[in-house]
Amino acid sequence: MSASRALLSNPQAGASPTMARAASRARLAAPSSSIPFARAGARLRIRSAILSSPAAAAAPVASAEPTRRISRSGSEAAPRAKPAVLVAEKLGEAGLEVLRQFADVECAYGMSPAELLAKVSQFDALIVRSGTKVTREVLEAGRGRLRVVGRAGVGIDNVDLQAATEAGCLVVNAPTANTVAAAEHGIALLASMARNVSQADAALKAGKWQRTKYVGVSLVGKTLAIMGFGKVGSEVARRAKGLGMHVIAHDPYAPADKARAIGAELVSFEEAVAKADFISLHMPLTPATSKVFNDESFAKMKTGVRIINVARGGVIDEDALVRALDSGKVAQAALDVFTVEPPPKDSKLVLHENVTVTPHLGASTVEAQEGVAIEIAEAVVGALRGELAATAVNAPMVPAEVLSELAPYVSLAEKLGRLAVQLVAGESGIKGVKVVYTSARDPDDLDTRLLRAMVTKGIVEPVSSTFVNLVNADYTAKQRGLRIAEERVSHDNAAAAESPLESIQVRLSNVQSKFAGAISTGGDIVVTGRVKYGIPHLTVVGPYEVDVSLEGNLILCRQIDQPGMIGKVGNILGQRNVNVSFMSVGRTFRGKQAIMAIGVDEEPDKETLEKIGKIPAIEEFVFLEL
Repeated sequence: MSASRALLSNPQAGASPTMARAASRARLAAPSSSIPFARAGARLRIRSAILSSPAAAAAPVASAEPTRRISRSGSEAAPRAKPAVLVAEKLGEAGLEVLRQFADVECAYGMSPAELLAKVSQFDALIVRSGTKVTREVLEAGRGRLRVVGRAGVGIDNVDLQAATEAGCLVVNAPTANTVAAAEHGIALLASMARNVSQADAALKAGKWQRTKYVGVSLVGKTLAIMGFGKVGSEVARRAKGLGMHVIAHDPYAPADKARAIGAELVSFEEAVAKADFISLHMPLTPATSKVFNDESFAKMKTGVRIINVARGGVIDEDALVRALDSGKVAQAALDVFTVEPPPKDSKLVLHENVTVTPHLGASTVEAQEGVAIEIAEAVVGALRGELAATAVNAPMVPAEVLSELAPYVSLAEKLGRLAVQLVAGESGIKGVKVVYTSARDPDDLDTRLLRAMVTKGIVEPVSSTFVNLVNADYTAKQRGLRIAEERVSHDNAAAAESPLESIQVRLSNVQSKFAGAISTGGDIVVTGRVKYGIPHLTVVGPYEVDVSLEGNLILCRQIDQPGMIGKVGNILGQRNVNVSFMSVGRTFRGKQAIMAIGVDEEPDKETLEKIGKIPAIEEFVFLEL
């Protein structure tokens, strides 16, 4: 397994930025690499779709010169012997220099969608920022040649990842270079808001001297809640401590030792919003975090709280924030990001007198722009050379025969990870993960890297903007402090050798659970599943055996084992028009405790779940999204 892990690790993980750039340039002439897979006693050496392109060495298709072309490197007339890279938005000169050492580079800034469609088929790689939409149409137009899309920045909302994967096109981004710039901008907004800098500046320029109107508040001794303790959030914490603030943070993945080293205290979401004088947002925009700051969240905050957002606009319900500002619940807000960018000119939030705004300037420093340019250029060059990029955000191609056999187990692994992470209490975080594979096959005949990657994907993606795949799974786990161990358990049934696996178990150790029934006798959160008739099934939760298809969503209820419980719960769901797909009850002893696992097609509303929880025999319940 160590050799497998080495193939997936980041070759520059421990290097400084300068060393990493030098190492990348030194490897520009190295040959393409390949990914070994072990199956049925043979080693299948395969190449990712990023390694070759049928048109890679062909002459470019003739087309008219773009009206907005700025510069071109390489020969116009001769066929390209080197890969060709199209840079569609402004990129720093340091990044362009890295690209030119390896490829022919054309900078065509400000292209219309039609111009991009006409040009993209001539290039092996395309680099964009946030302003260019890399749609399915663009990717289909580049089929046969386009192998890599580079996003100079973190967010990939403007790239159709599904279409890119279908086209065999690798997507890479630059997630680290703008960390300090974003953190500094967060601190700038924090201080500016606290002292009414922007309002006082506007008033003085309008000829008004209003010292008494713009009395601010001090930062020293105040409590700052950092929501999302990743790269940017932790850098904000360091700077806030230097300002004399008490820092608390909420992030289910933040290692406790990392927080303690900075001087921050990890707390639950509810405790963070209730205790904070200032709240700084650094969480990704995911289905779980969309509008997580809403009327209900604001109601739990101190009156007079102040909010800073340099993360993603969609994590705040902007209408609810306006209401909180008008009522005085929120004293001030400082925002660099918005749900729609640019926001409408008549936006009540932007025009509110107690709101400080900037036009998404988090990464806009000279140093950050240069760093992003170098980071994305090195990622694109590495991908064109066939390297396994740690910043890849979609999956490489895998042989059809391997995918065909592992497909249901891949889905099972992800769903078990997704279930397990939702059972963790928010304030405890995840310390260690163990994946146990039960199989009748020889260990050498089972390559578990893809399965391990999917467990990581299931654990990380519900609370993160990171896209996890075979390429970046181990790197992502390492960066987030997840220690993932694997164990193979032999299964004696010879007939079971026809299937690659009998079962997969995911164990989370040293964590608190929001559902005590998921805790095994050893104190770990445990979920186990198997594939039945080609469909993933949940078979064990904690010490209880169940049998539920992992489709739709799931309600788990821990109850006193007594007659009529299935009917009571089913009746409540039926009255609320929630369709039940599966029900299974597992118990330890008759008349003692049992777990009811209920598969539902729709998400029950809050009132429905509360009615289930009020059934006297039900001790606890949890709703889980699959």
